[in-house]
Amino acid sequence: MRVLVAEDDEGIAAGLAAALRQHGHAVEAAATVAGAWRLLQAEPFELLLLDLGLADGDGTELLRRVRASPAGRLPDAAMPVLIMTARDEITSRIAGLDLGADDYVIKPFHADELAARMRALRRRAAGRAQPLLRCGELAIDPAARTVLRGGRPVELSAREFAVLLALVEARPRVLSRTQIESQLYTFDGALESNAIEVHVHHLRRKLGEGVIRTMRGVGYFVPSDPAA
Repeated sequence: MRVLVAEDDEGIAAGLAAALRQHGHAVEAAATVAGAWRLLQAEPFELLLLDLGLADGDGTELLRRVRASPAGRLPDAAMPVLIMTARDEITSRIAGLDLGADDYVIKPFHADELAARMRALRRRAAGRAQPLLRCGELAIDPAARTVLRGGRPVELSAREFAVLLALVEARPRVLSRTQIESQLYTFDGALESNAIEVHVHHLRRKLGEGVIRTMRGVGYFVPSDPAA
């Protein structure tokens, strides 16, 4: 998942980014409303982690801008927003939810709780309630980051798992190489030109040729029925 962390405390932001990357997320961070807004206008994100007390203003201003975005524009007005706040007053939490936030967590919080809440928001955004993703004979667990094929575990690298998860969650839409890359790497992340092709090759070898298909000149996709 591509995540934007809007947090003005440098130490908290760095710790969050490190923890989220360990869970396989691509992370960008901003300390201000203006900086976060610029990033949201430049690239698509799948989740916004929003601190209410940013360096140049209240995080609710950024939330208002996101929810007022025109359809089809960046940022995505429907993007899930999870508020991170030290403000434990009920009125602050209610205000954030009423402005369009999807969930909140009160600082200090455990990284595993945050990761679980993020997975729940991702499931909700995808319109599913079950924690497991099923695709033909594959059973994918985003929480444990495991894959079973016909009931047997398949060993995948972190990036192979991220590529597979992105394609399965998007199915049957075709994702371009750039769209897949955006879910794996940050803006300054080093990336070899054939990295996605290599990951797809490894996934086909481990999962079978029929799981991931190629649309020439466009990208890769997982069909609704991989057996077809």
